Order: sequence, then structure tokens, then C-alpha cells
Amino acid sequence: MRFLHTSDWHLGRSFHRVNLLAAQRTFLDHLVETVRTRDVDAVLVAGDVYDRAVPPLAAVELFDEALHRLAGLDVPTVMISGNHDSARRLGVGSGPMRRAGIHLHTDPAACDTPVLLKDAHGPVAFYGLPYLEPAMVRATLGAARADHAAVLGAAMDRVRADLATRPAGTRSVVLAHAFVTGGAPSGSERDITVGGVASVPATVFDGVDYAALGHLHGCQTLTERVRYSGSPLAYSFSEATHRKSSWLVDLDADGAVLAERVDCPVPRPLARIRGPLAQLLDDPELARHEDSWIEATLTDGSRPAEPMARLSKRFPHTLSLVFDPDEAPDRPSASYAQRLRGRSDQEIAEDFVAHVRSGRGADDAERAELRSALDEVRVTDLAAEVAP
Repeated sequence: MRFLHTSDWHLGRSFHRVNLLAAQRTFLDHLVETVRTRDVDAVLVAGDVYDRAVPPLAAVELFDEALHRLAGLDVPTVMISGNHDSARRLGVGSGPMRRAGIHLHTDPAACDTPVLLKDAHGPVAFYGLPYLEPAMVRATLGAARADHAAVLGAAMDRVRADLATRPAGTRSVVLAHAFVTGGAPSGSERDITVGGVASVPATVFDGVDYAALGHLHGCQTLTERVRYSGSPLAYSFSEATHRKSSWLVDLDADGAVLAERVDCPVPRPLARIRGPLAQLLDDPELARHEDSWIEATLTDGSRPAEPMARLSKRFPHTLSLVFDPDEAPDRPSASYAQRLRGRSDQEIAEDFVAHVRSGRGADDAERAELRSALDEVRVTDLAAEVAP
């Protein structure tokens, strides 16, 4: 059985105000061509089909067109909703779509109902675990706690129980949208921390032949059987060094995995450059970046005149300009944004408590209360986002 593992399309997303719809269309052209020329038996999309719960019409039309093209090749597609998707909206029409070979898994209660495909060696069961927001699915899955490890573990227990009822030799694939321990995040994934913890152990997927993961935007291998495909396009400058690709996976008669990376089209390379403005404008080593999308960090002690206009003459695709003078990071002149860069909401809240108490920070009980409040706000915001 050969399948193409993809995820995190984020249709409708822009990049520093640059519309990426054309680049996303090019990726989908590439995907369809890969399916056609590499004899792919199934396409997997491990969540975050769209970038937001209510996507723009152009993104919906692009998604619809892609599904029509895959169905026209008579290649089944299995996809799950991610934390950026509205599971209910994405799942509308899933019944009729199933008859065309498009299998949308958006209901956590149905995580143990697989799509069954066959090859010359017998059946392969594809289980779809949509993004599981702990507070919303704990009761549905009968999880012991409202955290990521508990709800994903409960879902996988259901998968293993169903798999045990299948004929001997049935191979298995799980699609999941989660942050698995050992994965390397980037700066463009939405935080899914609950109770101070975002990740789950890779061992939660023990018992299946392959886990096709989504959520983290870098293509990576956690184990031979547990992999992230990553996003097909870069969605932040933190992904400037990523090699964007999908996994072409062969599952043999015994469930052994052979995986090959298939590179995605690159609309324009990304580059992060840093230094005083005069150096960036004159350095011959930077000539290779003149056609790239640029994030420029200026280290001048004082802000130069018209920096963006001057940079754009040499680097016409400069999208982001950051000021970070070469001084101590705790300098009084550091901007509020600079002081907060890289800090979580929990850390910022705890810093505020220490500030208003003249240095006396939050104790364990207060930190737990802050975590609980932040979790409640995030879940409330999520519920409002996906409400009909």
C-alpha cells in the first residue's frame, strides 16, 4: 500500500500580508501530479486543511477543486480536522463525499471507525483522530483527565480495541493532529498548551504500523513509524531552513515502512539577515538573497533613516523589519515587544505578578490558578470560533 502523507495546508493563509493562494494552488497541482505519476493508493491529510474556522471563499473553492481532481483519479483521500479547522464545518457533506472516496474524519466519537482499503496483501485500516481539544472531548472519549495525553491515549485505546477485532494481518495507519514529544516546533503553529503541557509521548501510538502526524510545520521523523509531514509552504520566517516535503510511504505485507521525502514547490526562498543597515546594503555575501523573502534585523545603535525603503532597493521582497540594537537584552530602552519575545502567556502573566509585588513571584497554587484561567479563556475562544 502506497500513500502520500501531507498535513497543514492552511488554505487561505497569507505570509506577512502576501497572498499565498497561488502558491497553495501550485502545491496542490504538485500533489495531484505526484499521485498520478507515483502510483499513490491513498492521500492522507493530517489536519489544518484551512487556516481558520471560517475560511475565505477562494480557499474553499481551491479545496473543492483539489478534492474533485483527486476523486477524478479514483484515489481515496483520508483527512482529519486540525486545531485551526472548524471540525463541524469541515465535516459538512462528509456522507456524500465518502461515496466519491473522500473520507473526512472530524468527529472524535468516530475515531475507532476506520476507512478500510485493500491491496494485494489484504486490508489496511486508516483511523482518523481529529484534533482533540481536551476540555471538549474528555467526556466523549471517557478520558481520565482533561489533558492531551489522556484524551489521545483514550482515543488510541479505542483504535487498538477495534483493530483487535479485525482479521489477522490487517495493517493499520493512524492520522492524528497533535504535538508529540521529540517534535521540533516552529514559530507558526498555534499554541495548544493545556495545564502547562502541550506534548504527548510517541508511545501513545504503539500498536499501529504508521502514525501520520500533523500540527508541527517541519517535516520530521520521530520514529520509523511516527512522522510529521510538515506544512507544504513556509508560514513564518522561523521556517526559513525547512525543507518542505511530503512523505511517500510504502507499507509492505508485514506492515514494514519505507518512506521517501517528496519535495514541495518553493514559491520563493526565505532568508533572515542581520546586522547594521550599511552592512546589509553592501555585503556581497548577501547577493544570493536578493530575490528572497527577507526578514531583516537591524542592529544599529540608533534607528537609521528610512530603513525599509533603503533595504527594499536591494532586497525588493523584504517583508519584515526588526530592530534589535547590539546592547544587553535587559536594557531599559528595549521595546515591550522585544522583552516579551519568545515568552509564553503563562510566563508573561507570572512576570506581571512579580512586577506588581515588587519582585515576589507567584507561588505554586497561584501558578496553577493562572494556568487554569488561561486554559479556560483559550477553550472559550475556541468554542466561540467554531460555533455555528
